[in-house]
Amino acid sequence: MYQGPKAGFQASRGSVSVTALGSLTLVFVAAWLLWSGIYKPLVLALGVVSVVLSVYLAYRMNFFSHLAGLPRLMWRLPGFWLWLLKDIVKSSWEVARIVLSPSLPISPTTVLLDLNTSEELPQVILGNAITLSPGTVTLDIDDGRLLVHCITRAGAENMSRGELVQRVTRLEQSQ
Repeated sequence: MYQGPKAGFQASRGSVSVTALGSLTLVFVAAWLLWSGIYKPLVLALGVVSVVLSVYLAYRMNFFSHLAGLPRLMWRLPGFWLWLLKDIVKSSWEVARIVLSPSLPISPTTVLLDLNTSEELPQVILGNAITLSPGTVTLDIDDGRLLVHCITRAGAENMSRGELVQRVTRLEQSQ
Protein backbone atom coordinates (compact mmCIF):
# COMPACT_ATOMS: atom_id res chain seq x y z
CA MET A 1 0.00 0.00 0.00
CA TYR A 2 1.31 3.46 -0.94
CA GLN A 3 2.28 5.53 2.09
CA GLY A 4 3.21 8.81 0.47
CA PRO A 5 6.65 10.32 -0.07
CA LYS A 6 9.41 9.52 2.36
CA ALA A 7 10.20 12.25 4.85
CA GLY A 8 13.87 12.38 3.79
CA PHE A 9 12.89 12.89 0.15
CA GLN A 10 11.05 16.13 0.85
CA ALA A 11 13.59 17.35 3.38
CA SER A 12 16.49 16.85 0.96
CA ARG A 13 14.93 19.35 -1.45
CA GLY A 14 14.76 22.10 1.13
CA SER A 15 13.00 25.35 0.52
CA VAL A 16 13.20 27.10 -2.80
CA SER A 17 13.23 30.88 -2.90
CA VAL A 18 10.72 32.74 -4.99
CA THR A 19 13.64 34.57 -6.61
CA ALA A 20 15.19 31.29 -7.80
CA LEU A 21 11.87 30.02 -9.17
CA GLY A 22 11.14 33.36 -10.83
CA SER A 23 14.61 33.64 -12.35
CA LEU A 24 14.49 30.16 -13.83
CA THR A 25 10.97 30.79 -15.13
CA LEU A 26 12.08 34.05 -16.81
CA VAL A 27 15.06 32.31 -18.44
CA PHE A 28 12.78 29.56 -19.77
CA VAL A 29 10.17 32.05 -21.01
CA ALA A 30 12.84 34.17 -22.76
CA ALA A 31 14.38 31.08 -24.37
CA TRP A 32 10.97 29.85 -25.52
CA LEU A 33 10.00 33.21 -27.01
CA LEU A 34 13.34 33.77 -28.73
CA TRP A 35 13.71 30.26 -30.14
CA SER A 36 10.08 29.75 -31.10
CA GLY A 37 9.52 32.89 -33.14
CA ILE A 38 5.84 31.97 -33.51
CA TYR A 39 3.43 33.91 -31.35
CA LYS A 40 0.07 32.29 -32.09
CA PRO A 41 -2.22 31.49 -29.14
CA LEU A 42 -1.81 27.70 -29.38
CA VAL A 43 1.99 27.92 -29.54
CA LEU A 44 2.08 30.39 -26.63
CA ALA A 45 -0.16 28.08 -24.58
CA LEU A 46 2.16 25.16 -25.32
CA GLY A 47 5.06 27.37 -24.29
CA VAL A 48 3.41 28.13 -20.94
CA VAL A 49 2.80 24.42 -20.35
CA SER A 50 6.39 23.64 -21.32
CA VAL A 51 7.83 26.29 -18.97
CA VAL A 52 5.66 25.23 -16.04
CA LEU A 53 6.54 21.56 -16.59
CA SER A 54 10.25 22.38 -16.90
CA VAL A 55 10.32 24.43 -13.69
CA TYR A 56 8.40 21.69 -11.87
CA LEU A 57 10.83 19.03 -13.11
CA ALA A 58 13.79 21.21 -12.09
CA TYR A 59 12.30 21.38 -8.59
CA ARG A 60 11.67 17.62 -8.51
CA MET A 61 15.23 16.92 -9.68
CA ASN A 62 16.62 19.04 -6.83
CA PHE A 63 18.12 21.51 -9.32
CA PHE A 64 17.91 24.46 -6.96
CA SER A 65 20.23 22.90 -4.37
CA HIS A 66 23.09 23.23 -6.90
CA LEU A 67 22.67 26.98 -7.31
CA ALA A 68 24.68 28.03 -4.25
CA GLY A 69 28.07 28.03 -6.00
CA LEU A 70 26.73 28.97 -9.42
CA PRO A 71 27.62 32.71 -9.37
CA ARG A 72 31.31 31.92 -8.72
CA LEU A 73 31.26 29.16 -11.34
CA MET A 74 29.79 31.53 -13.93
CA TRP A 75 32.91 33.75 -13.78
CA ARG A 76 35.17 30.81 -14.69
CA LEU A 77 32.97 29.28 -17.40
CA PRO A 78 33.82 31.72 -20.25
CA GLY A 79 37.54 30.93 -19.93
CA PHE A 80 36.77 27.21 -19.87
CA TRP A 81 34.51 27.54 -22.92
CA LEU A 82 37.22 29.38 -24.87
CA TRP A 83 39.77 26.71 -24.01
CA LEU A 84 37.26 23.98 -24.94
CA LEU A 85 36.50 25.70 -28.26
CA LYS A 86 40.23 25.78 -29.06
CA ASP A 87 40.47 22.08 -28.15
CA ILE A 88 37.46 21.23 -30.32
CA VAL A 89 39.01 23.02 -33.31
CA LYS A 90 42.33 21.17 -32.81
CA SER A 91 40.49 17.85 -32.48
CA SER A 92 38.46 18.60 -35.62
CA TRP A 93 41.62 19.20 -37.64
CA GLU A 94 43.17 15.99 -36.30
CA VAL A 95 40.08 13.89 -37.11
CA ALA A 96 39.84 15.48 -40.59
CA ARG A 97 43.52 14.65 -41.19
CA ILE A 98 42.93 11.04 -40.13
CA VAL A 99 39.77 10.60 -42.21
CA LEU A 100 41.29 12.16 -45.33
CA SER A 101 44.49 10.10 -45.06
CA PRO A 102 44.50 7.20 -47.59
CA SER A 103 45.81 4.77 -44.96
CA LEU A 104 43.16 5.83 -42.38
CA PRO A 105 45.54 5.64 -39.41
CA ILE A 106 43.05 4.88 -36.66
CA SER A 107 43.76 2.83 -33.56
CA PRO A 108 40.53 2.85 -31.52
CA THR A 109 41.06 2.50 -27.80
CA THR A 110 39.43 3.31 -24.49
CA VAL A 111 40.86 5.11 -21.51
CA LEU A 112 39.61 5.36 -17.92
CA LEU A 113 39.77 8.86 -16.42
CA ASP A 114 39.51 9.48 -12.71
CA LEU A 115 38.00 12.84 -11.72
CA ASN A 116 38.48 12.21 -7.98
CA THR A 117 35.06 13.57 -7.05
CA SER A 118 31.63 12.14 -6.52
CA GLU A 119 29.93 15.47 -7.33
CA GLU A 120 27.61 15.16 -10.31
CA LEU A 121 28.14 18.56 -11.94
CA PRO A 122 31.89 18.21 -12.68
CA GLN A 123 31.33 14.67 -13.97
CA VAL A 124 28.64 15.88 -16.36
CA ILE A 125 30.75 18.86 -17.51
CA LEU A 126 33.73 16.59 -18.17
CA GLY A 127 31.67 13.93 -19.94
CA ASN A 128 30.01 16.51 -22.19
CA ALA A 129 33.29 18.31 -22.94
CA ILE A 130 34.89 15.02 -23.97
CA THR A 131 31.97 14.06 -26.19
CA LEU A 132 31.96 17.51 -27.85
CA SER A 133 35.56 16.99 -28.98
CA PRO A 134 35.67 15.09 -32.28
CA GLY A 135 37.32 11.69 -32.04
CA THR A 136 36.28 11.06 -28.43
CA VAL A 137 33.09 9.81 -26.80
CA THR A 138 32.28 9.36 -23.13
CA LEU A 139 30.91 5.83 -22.84
CA ASP A 140 30.22 5.60 -19.10
CA ILE A 141 30.35 7.72 -15.96
CA ASP A 142 30.48 5.94 -12.64
CA ASP A 143 31.42 7.51 -9.28
CA GLY A 144 33.95 10.00 -10.62
CA ARG A 145 35.41 7.65 -13.22
CA LEU A 146 34.79 8.13 -16.94
CA LEU A 147 35.27 5.52 -19.63
CA VAL A 148 36.24 7.33 -22.84
CA HIS A 149 36.58 5.95 -26.38
CA CYS A 150 39.27 7.62 -28.49
CA ILE A 151 39.76 7.21 -32.23
CA THR A 152 43.57 6.94 -31.83
CA ARG A 153 46.01 5.78 -29.17
CA ALA A 154 47.71 9.18 -29.33
CA GLY A 155 44.38 10.79 -28.48
CA ALA A 156 43.96 8.38 -25.57
CA GLU A 157 47.46 9.21 -24.30
CA ASN A 158 46.70 12.92 -24.61
CA MET A 159 43.44 12.37 -22.71
CA SER A 160 45.34 10.45 -20.01
CA ARG A 161 47.63 13.43 -19.39
CA GLY A 162 44.61 15.01 -17.79
CA GLU A 163 44.58 18.65 -18.88
CA LEU A 164 40.82 18.55 -19.37
CA VAL A 165 40.34 16.83 -16.01
CA GLN A 166 42.46 19.53 -14.34
CA ARG A 167 40.44 22.32 -15.94
CA VAL A 168 37.13 20.78 -14.85
CA THR A 169 38.55 20.25 -11.34
CA ARG A 170 39.46 23.96 -11.21
CA LEU A 171 35.87 24.81 -12.19
CA GLU A 172 34.62 22.65 -9.33
CA GLN A 173 37.01 24.26 -6.86
CA SER A 174 35.58 27.66 -7.73
CA GLN A 175 32.36 26.61 -6.07
